[in-house]
Amino acid sequence: MRATSILPQGDWPTAGTITLDYDHRHRRRIRLRTDAGADLLLDLAETTHIRDGDGLDCGADGIIRVIAAAEPLAELTGPPELLIRLAWHLGNRHLDVAFRGTSLLIRADHVIEAMVTGLGGTVTRSNAAFDPESGAYAHDHA
Repeated sequence: MRATSILPQGDWPTAGTITLDYDHRHRRRIRLRTDAGADLLLDLAETTHIRDGDGLDCGADGIIRVIAAAEPLAELTGPPELLIRLAWHLGNRHLDVAFRGTSLLIRADHVIEAMVTGLGGTVTRSNAAFDPESGAYAHDHA
């Protein structure tokens, strides 16, 4: 199978699913394996952020729905002023961040977590799908 385009989350019939972590959902070209074990070549024109629920359009082979895999994450919390400061430090390090209302979510990293606690923040570990902010210069793939 070969996927050459991404369909945004929708209610279309699927030929299967593929579970991918964040790194494998931010690619242009890579060999993958569906959850049923079929080989799939992701072959996009440019690097694209593939979100949970998007579809990989494999032409005559159908649409494969993407499931975002759970991965080790760290939720960072603290007073609003501290969260702004933490966001600056994370951005300065070019780290991917998901904003969750009153917290920041990053991939687990003991060095960054130590920095956060050193600055007065709280770190809570979890396993969940990671879908960070795309960034100011990103564009939608739809």
